[in-house]
Amino acid sequence: MKLGVHIADFTFPGGPRTLAQDLTGIAQAAEENGFARVSVMDHVWQISVVGPEDHDMLEAYTALGYLAARTSTVELLAWVTAVVYREPGLLAKQVSTLDVLSGGRAMLGIGAAWNEAESRGLGLPFPPTAERFERLEEALQICLQMWSDDDGPYRGDHYTLERTLNVPQPLRRPPILIGGGGERKTLRLVARYAQACNLFDTPDLPHKLDVLRAHCDREGRDYDDIEKTVMAPFPVGADGAGVDDFLATLRRLADLGVAHVHGRPAGMWDRRVLDVYGERVIPVVAGW
Repeated sequence: MKLGVHIADFTFPGGPRTLAQDLTGIAQAAEENGFARVSVMDHVWQISVVGPEDHDMLEAYTALGYLAARTSTVELLAWVTAVVYREPGLLAKQVSTLDVLSGGRAMLGIGAAWNEAESRGLGLPFPPTAERFERLEEALQICLQMWSDDDGPYRGDHYTLERTLNVPQPLRRPPILIGGGGERKTLRLVARYAQACNLFDTPDLPHKLDVLRAHCDREGRDYDDIEKTVMAPFPVGADGAGVDDFLATLRRLADLGVAHVHGRPAGMWDRRVLDVYGERVIPVVAGW
């Protein structure tokens, strides 16, 4: 099992003047402590489960490009990109660029989008749910075509690309993580297109995994080829409080087949917080 750091709140104690320094410190401390991934949200306003909407929020791919220059081993991704915020051809180009400049460490985290308020607020498109899922599937097809030898046209119901030229190609085809646990659409798309799913540590997690397995069977996909990731609380404090309970949670998730757990360590700008994970959690779960 591996762990990842999700940076969802950029309101650090020093404010915007030290934000870049604080962000660098978090990403480098995560890398040095053995975290496998560092992600940022793809939102333009803060979301209510994290903080007030006027908390500091950075644009995702600008932030990831910055982090690519300040890290060397962690995988980098938006957890997860709102499909309607960027045209898919440009999104494929952005992820390709991130992969090249990071030395092959980019992933595409993507979902159907849900935050109507910020979309309306900044004039971003936000079509009805059914259309967003249609656009998500077409975006996945476009990215895969642009990351292949086929630079021909793409014509879908929502997107038309006359030529899917993409030079330079990513150093590796970026693994695709699809966020969300919708049983009829999202998990079907995971089975059809993705290398990883993202679910939450809720009581229905075993059921969601069973649904994914059933979709894999229908799609002719090996269920074991899909990395099961879970977004969960990271409650361990700088003094190590909560380590045993967190390890018990990770053991339970590992027994379900979860290979990657991602979350927001509280107060992560304090180097001591990430050090505790590196000393007392990551070495333990590495063999699970």
